[in-house]
Amino acid sequence: MPILERESSRDQSSQVVHVLPKVPVPPLRQTLDTYLKCVQHLVKEEQFRKTKAIVEKFGAPGGTGEVLQKKLLERRERMKNWVYDYWLEDMYLNNRLALPVNSSPVMVFPKQTFRDPKDALRYAARLVRGVLEYKALIEARELAVEFARGQLAGTPLCMEQYNRLFTSYRYPGLKTDVLKVQMKTSSSTSEHIVVARKNQFFALDVVMNNKPLSETEILAQLERVMLMAENAEETLPPVGILTSDGRTEWAQARDILVKDQTNRTSLALMESCVCVLCLDEPSGLQPTDTNRALLMLHGGGPEKNGANRWYDKSMQFVVGLDGVCGVICEHSPFEGVVLVQCSEYLVNYINGTPSKSARTTSAKELSPPRRLIWKYDACTQGRLTAAADRLQRLVSNLDMDVFKFREYGKDFIKKQKMSPDAFVQVALQLAFYKCNRRLVSTYESASIRRFQDGRVDNIRSATAEALAFVQAMTEERSPLTTTEKMKRLREAINAQTNYTIAAITGMAIDNHLLGLLRTALELKLEKPEIFSDETFLASNHFILSTSQVPTTVEMFCCYGPVVPNGYGACYNPQSDHILFCVSSFWENTQTSSAVFAKALNEAMSDIRDLCNSCCPASPKVANNSPGPSRPQRPGK
Repeated sequence: MPILERESSRDQSSQVVHVLPKVPVPPLRQTLDTYLKCVQHLVKEEQFRKTKAIVEKFGAPGGTGEVLQKKLLERRERMKNWVYDYWLEDMYLNNRLALPVNSSPVMVFPKQTFRDPKDALRYAARLVRGVLEYKALIEARELAVEFARGQLAGTPLCMEQYNRLFTSYRYPGLKTDVLKVQMKTSSSTSEHIVVARKNQFFALDVVMNNKPLSETEILAQLERVMLMAENAEETLPPVGILTSDGRTEWAQARDILVKDQTNRTSLALMESCVCVLCLDEPSGLQPTDTNRALLMLHGGGPEKNGANRWYDKSMQFVVGLDGVCGVICEHSPFEGVVLVQCSEYLVNYINGTPSKSARTTSAKELSPPRRLIWKYDACTQGRLTAAADRLQRLVSNLDMDVFKFREYGKDFIKKQKMSPDAFVQVALQLAFYKCNRRLVSTYESASIRRFQDGRVDNIRSATAEALAFVQAMTEERSPLTTTEKMKRLREAINAQTNYTIAAITGMAIDNHLLGLLRTALELKLEKPEIFSDETFLASNHFILSTSQVPTTVEMFCCYGPVVPNGYGACYNPQSDHILFCVSSFWENTQTSSAVFAKALNEAMSDIRDLCNSCCPASPKVANNSPGPSRPQRPGK
């Protein structure tokens, strides 16, 4: 993910309008050549010869590839963004896995020390007020336009994703989900959030007569919710846990719920809310970075706060009475950078001087929070039990290791005249090679917000140059000198940088290949052999799923692996350290977050030592990193 800068202006009463170009369709021959280059060193020689013949046939003059390419170019002419719908369905809406861990990233806020429950509610009230102010900035188009930094700095970026932050809802479907965005109408005079407390849900008006509630008023309403949630006689089943289930299973359960008018009313309130605020019970776990990441990703399971969620909503803010706070993002409406910008605004808002609102309303005059009522039968009760069991299995399966690499940060990397992102990507390849003696298909998200409605494409980091470097670094009796190893490092970083530039300018291969495949299906052609070839299937099984998510305040992002035998690797480079979040699944014997984190720590040290040995003038950094630690299982 690219680093961003915001446009600074004295007068930002309206966004500067930049006319952005459409996402290009890369030349067919270029994509096919790049595809072959990306996979050649990752498959056996015999398999590559077979793949190359298939690709040549697909790209032959007058062949299927040219037919599909022509259709894609026609689609680009008539659409704002030719790949958006294809990508959204393939990446998210068609995925049948549960949203927690598998799809929804989280941002872990700074640990809070609350004196008592009311102190936590004050924090929550200020957070909600910050949400309302940020939402107002979005609606007034007063957010400063963002410009890219790093590679090709200065390019204006599409701001459309911000409009979906608080207006989106993902409806479960039996085969594919539906993402709906509600646009505010001028007649809207009130808005509400939904507060989750003890697995119960309460609709709370936060804008009345076009005026947002003050922090004092929001606090009073949250205190009401806390009292209402204690009423055991009115406690209803934990319906929210259904949203943590597989998408088809949740769609089936929802189809039963909507048969009742009471449930339809409750669902309508949930689907139209600004956001969900989850007031969590203390987890009983030590608030380490690893445990806080786990709790944010899945709530600790049905016995903790796992049912105190509604995963279909785009933004869920978590305020734990034990000080574990953050936000859970339903990923289909927007990318991580939008989550970061919003989260940083809110953390800075919370830490700022409390506002002094002149308008305060007696709690008696405020509309009381409304409990969302659910009608259910034995079938729904059975689905609740099954969903809880599946969530607990997911909780028990997630293996997470969050650690700070303290030996150096991005400042040292920049002194080597290297891109910090490319540097870390090469280190990730070295770490994986140390563990497995091979490289695998790797995904790094690359923003294409330089284009209209741009989302992301993929940077394929497991390059041939990276393989040459990691082999040189791991051979016990390598014939290469230190200078030659350094040359290979720079070649690997240059290859990574060049691919990054191709991706952010719309010239990567993944979106293009997806478009060609979807076009073939739409034309009802027989599926081209290139897309059923063993190499293609393996190249889209991303054992390493990575992303750079830098922040300017104390917080970090994390997510789960995207395949059962894979790793999630999110990193946050700071000036003097780099925070890594490594995830995998306990059930897979081929992966271990602690083992990979240890190898990553070693890889970062090895590359530093190489740089220092070739550039003695570079400042030596003390080797004081404690390294990663094995995460605790929740509840142990």
